Amino acid sequence: MALSYYGWQQDQSFARVRLKPNREDKNVSPHELAGFVEDESFVRALVRMGGTLELLKRLVANGFPVVIDTGEMFEAYDWIGHYRVLIAYDDSFQTFYFFDSFLGVGAGAQGITKSYAQVDSDWQAFNRTFIVVYEPQREELLRALLGAYWDESSAAQLAFETAQEEARRQPQNAFAWFNMGTSLVALGRYQQAAAAFDHANRTGNLPWRMYWYQFGAFEAYYELGRYDDVLSLAKINQNNSRELEETYYWQGRVQEAQGKIQQAASSYRRALTYNPNYADARTALDNLS
Repeated sequence: MALSYYGWQQDQSFARVRLKPNREDKNVSPHELAGFVEDESFVRALVRMGGTLELLKRLVANGFPVVIDTGEMFEAYDWIGHYRVLIAYDDSFQTFYFFDSFLGVGAGAQGITKSYAQVDSDWQAFNRTFIVVYEPQREELLRALLGAYWDESSAAQLAFETAQEEARRQPQNAFAWFNMGTSLVALGRYQQAAAAFDHANRTGNLPWRMYWYQFGAFEAYYELGRYDDVLSLAKINQNNSRELEETYYWQGRVQEAQGKIQQAASSYRRALTYNPNYADARTALDNLS
């Protein structure tokens, strides 16, 4: 949808071959989407965390389509992760307009509407992550609009500060603690990240699908040598859905660290069975050889 703004004419079936070769795959990450744009189109994409509603409006007002990563509760569905494309906003009604692969494009293709408050609430579940799709010749303007968000580490720091303040105000807000962990992983502060993930888990308020989509806790626990915690998260995911290649990748990383090389190779191969395009698993398997 975002690419079509620039006249790109391939459809979802074309993207599926690269992004979701396994129909039952439960997660396509923002960086996978951005990588697809970079490799398969004539425009570019960047991913940042910690965005704000004002930043979204600034980008759209300047002609940059923005994909946001949100949590959603569709009718008759449990909580799931969901992408939508921001196309417009209206301050007088405090409303955003989106194209949505599940809900459609709205009457007259004017977009599906969501209030500013609801968008921010849904967006919080994914640390307010956004993808900007842009033409290379407009990079200078985009850099100016993003300001500190142009730098990934600065964006992660801003995301951390937002999550930290939200956790202070709402100690039982699991998303705030989880976002602190995600931001701290991006900053390489694994000890603090693990503590934040631990707190998020203790609230008991995380959606059960949370670890289908976000793997910062796997990384934090792994870097600290908390291998049992990584394997515990992997087992939870495997009990709920086996078609999650990232789960087998992190399981393999632990097995490799423990010297269980054959088991690690098996886990990496399992990840590649579900997604042959999964570069991290391919690299890990090659390195074992």
